[in-house]
Amino acid sequence: MFIKTRVTDMAFILLLFVTLKVAAVQLEAALAVDDESSSSSGGGGSSSSSIGRAWQRAKDYVSGVINGARKMQRAYNDMKEANWKKSDKYFHARGNADAATHGTGGRHAAKFISDAREAYGFFKGDSAADRAADQRANEHGRNGGDPNKYRPIGLPKKYKK
Repeated sequence: MFIKTRVTDMAFILLLFVTLKVAAVQLEAALAVDDESSSSSGGGGSSSSSIGRAWQRAKDYVSGVINGARKMQRAYNDMKEANWKKSDKYFHARGNADAATHGTGGRHAAKFISDAREAYGFFKGDSAADRAADQRANEHGRNGGDPNKYRPIGLPKKYKK
């Protein structure tokens, strides 16, 4: 239990670090585009409004990552609570689908968390076939597919998407 908790904590810290780095890169790119457009237009553009838009995009991205990670955690908690045979693919697809509703940041969080989980599965001894099936369910949900495709018969309605 201790190792599993530590791995989860480390993955979340790494996710936050990557998120902040990506947000900073997006902000720098937006500022560079603004510098190019204002210099080509004779400098008459308002760089403060462009900075404001870039800052808002960065905030939206970070918010998406955080909310997407929360959705992934909720799906994981529901899967553990349900303790239902053959339901893991459904919860993988549902968590990714829910996270993806939070924009690019949510989709990135879902992909990062899913990939980290499957990497952990490799070291834990999960079969390659099971890891590949999990990734198919993850991608299905993240790309807008209906998670109910993977819903096992009899799973309580409480867990319906």
